[in-house]
Amino acid sequence: MERTTPESATDRATDAAPDRAPQQAAAQAASYRAMTVFSAADEERRRGVRRMKLTATGLLLAVAVVYVLAKWGQSAGAGGWTAYVAAAAEAGMVGALADWFAVTALFRHPLGLPIPHTAIIPTKKDQLGISLGEFVGENFLSEDVVRQRLRAVGIGSRLGSWLAVPEHADRVTAELATALRGALTVLRDSDVQAVVGEAITRRANAQEIGPGIGKMLEKVVADGGHKRVVDLVVSRAHDWLVLHSDSVMDAVQGGAPGWTPRFVDKKVGERVYKELLRFTTEMRDMPSHPARGALDRFLTDFAGDLQSDTETRARVERLKGEVLGRGEVQDLIASAWTAVRSMIVSAAEDERSELRTRVRASLLSLGARTAVDSRAQGKVDRWVEGAAVYVVTTYRKEITSLITDTVASWDAEHTTRKIEAHIGRDLQFIRINGTVVGSLAGLLIYAVSRAVGA
Repeated sequence: MERTTPESATDRATDAAPDRAPQQAAAQAASYRAMTVFSAADEERRRGVRRMKLTATGLLLAVAVVYVLAKWGQSAGAGGWTAYVAAAAEAGMVGALADWFAVTALFRHPLGLPIPHTAIIPTKKDQLGISLGEFVGENFLSEDVVRQRLRAVGIGSRLGSWLAVPEHADRVTAELATALRGALTVLRDSDVQAVVGEAITRRANAQEIGPGIGKMLEKVVADGGHKRVVDLVVSRAHDWLVLHSDSVMDAVQGGAPGWTPRFVDKKVGERVYKELLRFTTEMRDMPSHPARGALDRFLTDFAGDLQSDTETRARVERLKGEVLGRGEVQDLIASAWTAVRSMIVSAAEDERSELRTRVRASLLSLGARTAVDSRAQGKVDRWVEGAAVYVVTTYRKEITSLITDTVASWDAEHTTRKIEAHIGRDLQFIRINGTVVGSLAGLLIYAVSRAVGA
């Protein structure tokens, strides 16, 4: 028998898949360590197997002793009944030996003889692993089986009833918050900032903004939404003029020709300042001021140009490109992720935050609705079934290969010992039953043959 060692198993796996050799070697080594370690439960099972072997062997020896005594009694003329006992004992020995051979042949060569089709488990270990993987794939990972089992479970109804309990909703909310914090922690700010900046810039460059701004401005002017902005600007301008009268007059005087007398420049500066102050005061206090009407008409015309005038729209697009191309704007876009992440992490950590409160309320509402609404239950069931079917049909080969590769990496000797420790005790009952059934069958056959012969 060729013995499979962990080193040889590792070599085969490495040759078959060089790119995965380190991972497979580590997994095989771990599997080998797990297989070669016998736990206390395994040792107890092995002791149970030994006890049952002694019982089955003792029964075989007892039947052999009975056979010898029966044959001696038959030759000594003890009576006709000894023939029946001898026939039963003889058949019992045959049955016991045959079943001993069958049970032993599963794990090793009987009496150490290399008889064909013996030591099945150690010699056929890899084939058994392949067969087991195929069996699991065909009978447990098929689409019909998955759908049938999930449909029988009624996940939608159970999930709804479970989520409707406040304690369960709190638990799910906490787990979601933990997962969200973990995901945000794993993500690198530089990567996310680059993606966000590139996405916003690409989207802005791909879509013309002039018509949209024009429609928005047109609606704002039609609704009078700009009037508060005008009121604020005019009021601030008036207050600024009141506080900076000297600056205004000095600016006017500084722009006068050098040949004009200074008193004339002063008079002109005072006049200009008074007119500006009067103008801003009237605009502030008169909602129907002509300048306000002119501003409304200007904004209305500008909104129309943004939507229909080709040159105006082109100028807006050029301005948009210049603004987006500035480093300050890109930094602002990138920094938005930092602010958003900080806000989300803070909300996820705070049990009383609006985010967690709303998530909890949504889970409770979803659970209450799903618990009683058959249509909602059907949607959940179909979604779960679809997801499960996709996984088992797409990754069936990978799932079954986990079984076959794991079995192939096990050491044959220790695999045999471990399997025998788990099922060997029950197999010894086959030997006991073979002895009993063989004896009864031998007795019946002998009795029938004597009756027919008589």
